[in-house]
Amino acid sequence: MENKSDVLIIGGGPAGYLAAERLSQGGLSVSLFEKESLGGVCLNEGCIPTKTYLNSAKIYDYALNGAVYGVTAENVTFNHDTVYKRKQKVVKILVAGVNQKMKTHKVNVIKSAARLLSKENGLFACEADGNVYYGTYLMIASGSEPIIPPIPGLQEAYKAGTTVSSREILELRKIPDKLTVIGGGVVGLEMAAYFNSAGSQVTVIEMLDKIAGYTDKEISELLLKDLQKKGIIFKLNSKVTEVTADFISYEAEGKTEQVATDICLISIGRRPSVSALNLEAIGMYTEQGAVVTDKHLRTNVPNAYAIGDVNGKSMLAHTAYREAEVASNHILGKKDYMRYDAVPSVIYTSPEVACVGESEESAADKGMDFEVKKLSMMYSGRFVAENNRADGLCKLLVERPTKRIIGVHIIGAYASEIIYGAAMMIESRWPVEDLKELVFPHPTVSEIIRETLFI
Repeated sequence: MENKSDVLIIGGGPAGYLAAERLSQGGLSVSLFEKESLGGVCLNEGCIPTKTYLNSAKIYDYALNGAVYGVTAENVTFNHDTVYKRKQKVVKILVAGVNQKMKTHKVNVIKSAARLLSKENGLFACEADGNVYYGTYLMIASGSEPIIPPIPGLQEAYKAGTTVSSREILELRKIPDKLTVIGGGVVGLEMAAYFNSAGSQVTVIEMLDKIAGYTDKEISELLLKDLQKKGIIFKLNSKVTEVTADFISYEAEGKTEQVATDICLISIGRRPSVSALNLEAIGMYTEQGAVVTDKHLRTNVPNAYAIGDVNGKSMLAHTAYREAEVASNHILGKKDYMRYDAVPSVIYTSPEVACVGESEESAADKGMDFEVKKLSMMYSGRFVAENNRADGLCKLLVERPTKRIIGVHIIGAYASEIIYGAAMMIESRWPVEDLKELVFPHPTVSEIIRETLFI
């Protein structure tokens, strides 16, 4: 049969392209459909571009404040256009790398959107680029898209370009004098941090009484104070009621307030991207817009899987990678299943925030019996050596009955690079007494975990 593959994968983001690679390595033929650039949101308009921006901001902040370290510089300036061009170059290099991997593994990449047609005689059929493609297995990896809420004036402002999503803000060629961010989650905070360093007057409006979503409350409060010291203005417990080209209206404590703005970033979350897939054609179940999956990432349709943001379980690129491996292993007959209790998350502001496992709030809600061990980052020699008048916190949650770590939360330098070790501690389920025997390199900031273990 023409245009037949063992596996059809719809979506070329982290979930889709890694699944294509693993399945091809396992000896199966794969057709991968992607209407835009390979790499998905993460590589093209998320993880990589934002970290490129934030790294430039960090270097600029170091240059401005280097005197205390014995390093002085004159006439330090920030050139956003140069940062933008470097971001474009970084993305281009990495996208090319993904394309090369697909060629190396002989994945048939179709640069087109794909729409499901049917499942008959054990074969899935989908239409793409004017052709029909068939496959024995199907993987939905179509990712997610920004939520644009029904706020009066928002759609008009979005069309006019004065309101942008997480995609368009990375294409701005000029730093706005005033930036308003609707939503104090991870993406909103990272963009607020960058544009604050680049020279914008930034205001963040958040409906909740805290920032950083499900982040441990104590950690989020420390981050809030740090970002406020840098000049970012926060309006918590505030509901946006209107958006115009010149101002944002919001309600707080029963009063209506306004903040002047040049550009508004709408960043209240993302939702699975499924509307164009025609899932009804094969009877695939969804709940609240997300494709329903089990621990092997199987859907209700035999031989059909859903991986990455589209299943709504954990909208993180590294979760998508692992889900791709689990689903691929299941197809290839290898024993594997998805576990979400040790998936780390990171906020790449300065200071960084990283966490994995339960927070105090989530553990308490579940009725878990636990104790909290926490220690200032000032107990790390390297942290003190490299950070002037900065502080941070390492917090461990230990389950009393099992004496195992169930949560780790860190705010401070290198948190993003340390948290994987904490994830391994939770995943391995080693008791605290065994973890105390681990040898940490000295001096490293990661030693703060060892110091906290001994409290």
